[in-house]
Amino acid sequence: MTVDQMPSVADRRNSAASSGRAGTADRPRSSMAARRHRAFYMFTSPWIIGFLLLTIVPMAYALWLSFTTYDGISPHWRYVGLGNYRELFSDPTTWDALGRAGLFAVTSVPLSITAGMGLAVLVNRPMKARGLFRTLLYLPAVVPPVGAGIAFKQLFDQNSGAANGVLNIFGIDAVGWLADPYARYVLLMTVLWAAGNIMIISLAGLQDVPRELHEAARIDGAGAWRTFRSITVPLLSPVLLFQTVTGVIASVQTIMPLLLAPLGTTGGVTTVPQSNYTYMMHVFAQYFALGRYGYASALLWILFVLILIVTGLIFKFTSGAVFYNVEPEAKK
Repeated sequence: MTVDQMPSVADRRNSAASSGRAGTADRPRSSMAARRHRAFYMFTSPWIIGFLLLTIVPMAYALWLSFTTYDGISPHWRYVGLGNYRELFSDPTTWDALGRAGLFAVTSVPLSITAGMGLAVLVNRPMKARGLFRTLLYLPAVVPPVGAGIAFKQLFDQNSGAANGVLNIFGIDAVGWLADPYARYVLLMTVLWAAGNIMIISLAGLQDVPRELHEAARIDGAGAWRTFRSITVPLLSPVLLFQTVTGVIASVQTIMPLLLAPLGTTGGVTTVPQSNYTYMMHVFAQYFALGRYGYASALLWILFVLILIVTGLIFKFTSGAVFYNVEPEAKK
């Protein structure tokens, strides 16, 4: 390097000053990112702590219990390894209860989604007092399950229920709604009665459908049903997928059969109609009636694995039927 090519003192000063300004500019950006990270974890810490203490820890404890004979009271318990799981797979009562839970999910989920979608289409149309109708149809969804179960139990009581009171007006004998074979239909009514939650989600999806597509379909001569089937339903497929997955999970975990059960016990176990003795009812009986905490924990872990498998199958078989109205880059 020649003397002429060597940087002057002024050039070195300017370069140092520029580097200093760049470093000063980088420091505020890094400190701002650190503040954002701290703010994120500060606001999400209640959920994170709750998830760890109320979900992960109980699941780990239940997993440990599933390998023992612990009954919840006695300090004398023993480790049985996979004994509870071997008993589970050889217990016909467990398989019968699981089959009833699956049948309930197969029937209740499509009915509830169809009812919620129908209500959403109805209240999405221009009408007077539309907001009032939306509120009234959504109100049953915010009623706690315990309150809903007690209300339906009183409504369909064989001796003093309003349902049999209406039948008596027409000279029809009282029906044992809460006993077999009618108990399963009362259970389905409780699900359809609370379809307002699905209605709200479907309504939000309907309002996100571009009106231009409906107008183009009408110009092409498509009727209301063809427009709904060919345009609305494909655009609502992500919403329908969400409702299907959450509906299946909720249906196999329902506690409504217990709330609808007639008063009385048999052998220390609350009387439940055979048609409503679902998987979760079997778990409840093992936990609180028979005190078999280890076996009941094994039942819950098997249910958890089955839910994961069913959810994965739903996503697998619906991957080609779900339409996401986003650009490929945004979808990634």
